[in-house]
Amino acid sequence: MRFSKIFTLSLSVFTTFLFSSKVFSQIEFIENKGQWNPKVKFMSNAGNGAFYLQKNGFTVLQHNEKDLARLIDKVHGQKAKQIQFAQPNVLNSHAYNVEFLNANPSVEIIPDKELPSINNYFIGNDKSKWASGCRIFKGITYKNMYPGIDVRYYTDATGRLKYDLIVQPGADIAKIALKYKGVDQLKIKNRELIIGTSVGENKELYPYTYQVVGSNRKELDCSYLIEGDIVRFKVKNYSSATPLIIDPTQIFFSYTGSTADNWGFTATYGPDGSFFSGGIVFADGYPSSVGAFSQSFNGGEFDIAIMKLTPDGSNRVYATYIGGNQQDQPHSLIVDQQGNLVIAGRTRSDDYPVTVPATYGPGGGWDIIITKLNATGTALIGSMKLGGSGNDGVNIKDRDGTQGTLSLNRNYGDDARSEVILDGGGNVYVASSSQSDNFRTTPGVFQSLSSGAQDAVILKLNPSVNGVIWSSYLGGTKDDAAYVLALGNNNNIYVAGGTASNDIAAISSSGVIGSTYAGGACDGYVVEITNNASGVIRGTYLGTGAADQVYGIQTDRFGNVYVMGTTEGSWPVKNAAFVNANSKQYISKIQPDLSDYIYSTTFGSGSQLPNISPTAFLVDRCENVYVSGWGGKSNSLEGYSSGSTTGMPVTPDAIKPSTDASGSDFYFFVLKRDAASQLYGTFFGQQDPLTGSDPTTFGDHVDGGTSRFDRNGVIYQAMCANCNKSVSFPGTPGAWSTANQAMSAGKCNLGMLKIEMNFAGVSAGPRASINGVANNNNGCIPLTVDFSDTLQKGKSFVWNFGDGTPTVKTTDFNISHTYTSVGSYRVMLVAIDSTTCNITDTAYLT
Repeated sequence: MRFSKIFTLSLSVFTTFLFSSKVFSQIEFIENKGQWNPKVKFMSNAGNGAFYLQKNGFTVLQHNEKDLARLIDKVHGQKAKQIQFAQPNVLNSHAYNVEFLNANPSVEIIPDKELPSINNYFIGNDKSKWASGCRIFKGITYKNMYPGIDVRYYTDATGRLKYDLIVQPGADIAKIALKYKGVDQLKIKNRELIIGTSVGENKELYPYTYQVVGSNRKELDCSYLIEGDIVRFKVKNYSSATPLIIDPTQIFFSYTGSTADNWGFTATYGPDGSFFSGGIVFADGYPSSVGAFSQSFNGGEFDIAIMKLTPDGSNRVYATYIGGNQQDQPHSLIVDQQGNLVIAGRTRSDDYPVTVPATYGPGGGWDIIITKLNATGTALIGSMKLGGSGNDGVNIKDRDGTQGTLSLNRNYGDDARSEVILDGGGNVYVASSSQSDNFRTTPGVFQSLSSGAQDAVILKLNPSVNGVIWSSYLGGTKDDAAYVLALGNNNNIYVAGGTASNDIAAISSSGVIGSTYAGGACDGYVVEITNNASGVIRGTYLGTGAADQVYGIQTDRFGNVYVMGTTEGSWPVKNAAFVNANSKQYISKIQPDLSDYIYSTTFGSGSQLPNISPTAFLVDRCENVYVSGWGGKSNSLEGYSSGSTTGMPVTPDAIKPSTDASGSDFYFFVLKRDAASQLYGTFFGQQDPLTGSDPTTFGDHVDGGTSRFDRNGVIYQAMCANCNKSVSFPGTPGAWSTANQAMSAGKCNLGMLKIEMNFAGVSAGPRASINGVANNNNGCIPLTVDFSDTLQKGKSFVWNFGDGTPTVKTTDFNISHTYTSVGSYRVMLVAIDSTTCNITDTAYLT
């Protein structure tokens, strides 16, 4: 972190946390609105610590690099590094404070260069500590810290944090005195200030000092003076009539900061195409005392981190932290038509922020959480914690457990599989897992009691997320998990996942594809239940006699059911012109009554093991089928019996036509309607030159959770990207952040990827503007409104302006209309292209 101090004499003490700029990006100063200790005015997260601005100085928090790397490796997984899990989970840290002695108690603090985005903090269940709408700035100036001496904190062009001491003409340099509290040693070596701490040395480079005389910069001789724990500056040949700038650079050596490490879990889309991502972030709390201290980590203290980007990815709309005093993580996101975000995940925190005081059930271990944020990310609409006395929201084992394949846990991140969806009324449906025999169910559901060590659980909550409408188990006497769910045309619910039980009561005894367990480690399954969960309509096993699971489920407008998953056996192929023989990823279209396959096929490299861990699945309105997933190192290094992305089929228009040396990429696949052909295939990720056995990179992956395709076949994919930064990651110019911001080895950034496939047929997206102001739809009559179809995918357009005037047909996607009567009008746009599968698409605007 770099600080600058500017005097007239101007002093810049430049402390380096080694951040990057905007995109990767400038250090941001976040205002304190009660989320931190009241002494804090602004805070900056650093790649290797945290920096807290106070009224009369600042506090620096640092962590022991090796401790943090070990803990991150333990949680993120690097089997090849031979991590000793018996080592205590302790993070040795050090905090010290720098006080401006005898400074102005009424100093004026002026933030500047405000960013358009905000941060929000919902940490713990004490609402007084929640904060929303926290503004973010690029610079902070303390006016008259001493008479005629200002302090300005900012970031230089390289992304390093600086503060300048600006000494105006006539001010007394001798008044500047920095008192260091909590350091082990202060000394000068080679004109540099060395700050000793329990976790390493910090270093302030020699004070670069200058005055501006006329149009010239005149460098002066400046040095540090140490008087016990107080540091002053000695300047030779200084003219008090002109400004002077002292610019020492302080670099943190051998530290890594947990707050910069951000792992990717889940992503979804907003009604306007905005991008929502969810992951976990290792965040620092404000140190209550200076000096060395230890923090019990328990495998990693982390919070949920939510970010919303504009549709083009160029700007951050908001970022929000949600969590409690232990671990919290998101598994699935979905956005309603009003732009409110629903988050499903799990927590260990006993003070996770909720709007319903009591946990739904006895709680204990990991509990399921459902949280709903408002459209601006500034407040919780509702938030609940649900769980029994065992682990809930965990599939078989969490990340702290044993490595490698175990029962239904077939991939790294499978422990964090669950899904949340909404119906037209905004009701919330969740598919997850429970290892509690006392998970709270509701009267009248189809399975009120637990049957095995782990059962699937299905929940329905009200739109406000402050009440459970119903809750039910689903499972047999062995392990069962619900990963995904979908609503049918009749509003019945299809639930799918994996099972090791051969006695699930919800499986039909006849008339379905699989009325008996096929054998092997696990089978997939699909169960259809009534919308009130009072009964099972039908259920089927889907399996081969080896390990099989269902990771995606969708329905089409005819009520047909589509499933996607992986197999380690020979999956049935039926009525499919396209097939990659002997491959281990499958797509099957099933009759609405689950009685038979309409078609079934496989795709992949033809290897003996699955290539990918699937993360997203869609059937578009043209009945094309989309799949995303990742494969490679993060599985193999953790001992999972899974393959790589090597050899998977791509198309000539692939973004990345070949995978890297280790086969550790994301992969996107589109199957044409009725399994006629492959429409698209591509890899995406860094071009890692290292082999699959090399532990210095993880490969591109997620750490759990679901991503989504929207109705137009656009992928919104979360990624845990560019870990260890061994090579560059493909970025897009102008994006919010074009590179991994984590500066320490082994750290990752959540990557957000949006790709439009353009196979989903015609679609409509009307927008109104008045006098060139987009989305403006109010004014005085007569009022002329300019309308446009923002998607521009039709060949012709039909407009109905809702005021009784005749419908207008045009081939232009832009049109104007004048309203002459006061009122509120609903405008209809029909986009038409007879060459597409759906021919027309209708959208409305009020």
